[in-house]
Amino acid sequence: MHTSQSSLQSSLIASPSLQLDLPVRPGQGHKSSSVVALTNFRTRPHDLPISATEPDWTREQPRQWWDPSRQLLKSIRQYQRWQSRGGLLGLGLSKLSIIQHRFWSVVAGADIPLNCQLGGGLLLTHPTGVVIHPSAEIGCNCLFLQQVTIVAGVKIGGHVDVGAGAKIIRPVTIGDHAKIGANAVVLDDVPAGATAVGIPAKIIMPRVANG
Repeated sequence: MHTSQSSLQSSLIASPSLQLDLPVRPGQGHKSSSVVALTNFRTRPHDLPISATEPDWTREQPRQWWDPSRQLLKSIRQYQRWQSRGGLLGLGLSKLSIIQHRFWSVVAGADIPLNCQLGGGLLLTHPTGVVIHPSAEIGCNCLFLQQVTIVAGVKIGGHVDVGAGAKIIRPVTIGDHAKIGANAVVLDDVPAGATAVGIPAKIIMPRVANG
């Protein structure tokens, strides 16, 4: 079969069930071809653009019980939900969430308070050393790597990736789809789609295609 990789990929995406006729090697019998059925093909999440406004809650779902970063976020979500509900049931279950939060905070080595303002779909690939002030505002579908520090008053938009060791140490605003490089020290606002790198961080604007 003389099909290029790109055209094959396009065919797979376009059809949820596709059959490919493959030649049989000599000595494999009297059949002239074999058929490989590819069923229920779906594009993977990373094939699609990540939204800066609609949270992808699957990013926070624990893959297994021992999943410290996601279990930590789960305890925060549960605490806030039960606190907003109120009543004896809400009070009792919020106490349980506090215990869970303390346990997973120690395991993860992160300082993310229960009253943080976190948008949905937050991803903490390596949560060790992540510190977020409760007055900071985090947009949806963000990604924080290890040793990230975010101080009071910071406003981070949606789908912002923050590299390992980055420090946002002034009450600045980070625009949607921005990127903060590893070990960057951010002192000024970062426009949407821009990248901040260095100490102190310098802003690199995205390239604009000509014509």
